[in-house]
Amino acid sequence: MKKLLGILLFSITSLVYAKDTIITIGASPVPQAEILKQIKPILKAQGIDLQIKEFSDYVQPNLLVEQKQLDANFFQHKPYMEQFNKEHGTHLVSLIGVHIEPMGVYASSNPKLTEFVKSKDPTKLPKGLTIGVPNDTTNEGRALLLLQQNKIITLKPNVAYPTKKDIVTNPYNVTIKELDAGMIARNLVAHQLDLAVINSNYAIQSNLNPVLDAVFIESNQSPYVNIIAIRPEELREPQMQALAKAIKSKQVTDFIFKNYKGAVVPVN
Repeated sequence: MKKLLGILLFSITSLVYAKDTIITIGASPVPQAEILKQIKPILKAQGIDLQIKEFSDYVQPNLLVEQKQLDANFFQHKPYMEQFNKEHGTHLVSLIGVHIEPMGVYASSNPKLTEFVKSKDPTKLPKGLTIGVPNDTTNEGRALLLLQQNKIITLKPNVAYPTKKDIVTNPYNVTIKELDAGMIARNLVAHQLDLAVINSNYAIQSNLNPVLDAVFIESNQSPYVNIIAIRPEELREPQMQALAKAIKSKQVTDFIFKNYKGAVVPVN
């Protein structure tokens, strides 16, 4: 009888654990991992255990999804993912767009930049400055286009992803320094850069407020919407559909507006 009871209890326990579906997702610490933590209870109520793994780079999360060591990731925009697929032979697709992180131009505390920072007038920009930009294809192009929009440089027309080689006029004789996106804010704080074009997730991690501290910032109409990326065969899986629905919940929208105050903007 005891043996039979033991077998029965083991069977019941096995059934309980079998109900739990696990989604392992890689994410940047801020704001992506913070946003994902808001939906853990929503998914848990549906029998889905969302396990969040934090990454500080833009390469490993994609490779690990492709290799099936992660189920999904949340750190990038679609143009970056598409370019990454081309360059690395990966096959990732977008599950859903979540938010925009406007890219901003930030200044060091160098006193010679005071007038420029206060006026936001490029004609007040001293000559010979060093500006840090991300070194990946899509974000470098995005950064240079932001500098062009604010009349610091001019680029060749009709180049999808310009690099510093595509600069055609440089009236302030700036030097463009290409760096890993995660290192730019640190270099700015260490006064190794005069200006820096920084992705908002890294700005927030470095205690910079994109709304208050950026000299120039992208419009919230930016096409660079942050997405959840997955493998194509997972698109119709019920747990991924549940993840997509949860990340678009009012709870998440309210959290983004309350906590990031315009530095991160949810999309419809």
